[in-house]
Amino acid sequence: MKTKLLIMLILVIGLSALSMTPEKHNVKPRDGYVPDETTAIAIAVAVWNPIYGKEKIQKEKPYNATLSNGVWRVTGSLPERCIGGVAIAEISKDDGKILRISHGK
Repeated sequence: MKTKLLIMLILVIGLSALSMTPEKHNVKPRDGYVPDETTAIAIAVAVWNPIYGKEKIQKEKPYNATLSNGVWRVTGSLPERCIGGVAIAEISKDDGKILRISHGK
């Protein structure tokens, strides 16, 4: 009898624990998910490569990143006297959301 009671108690406690929703853990850095230009550039390149091709994006080094109103604007570069456009990415500093991807012509 005691064994059955113990088993039932364990089952009830176990089922209660399973039915609880675990707390979702989320770490949000004080300076946002994209705190600096190095991170912004890494994200932009990771997004550009599959869209425009790794070789094309590699030719646009060095990349430049500027922060304005909480948005990183990352651009590629062209050699002097070269006509054409560069890749552009706009990324939210706070949450890392890609706001815009484009490439000039």
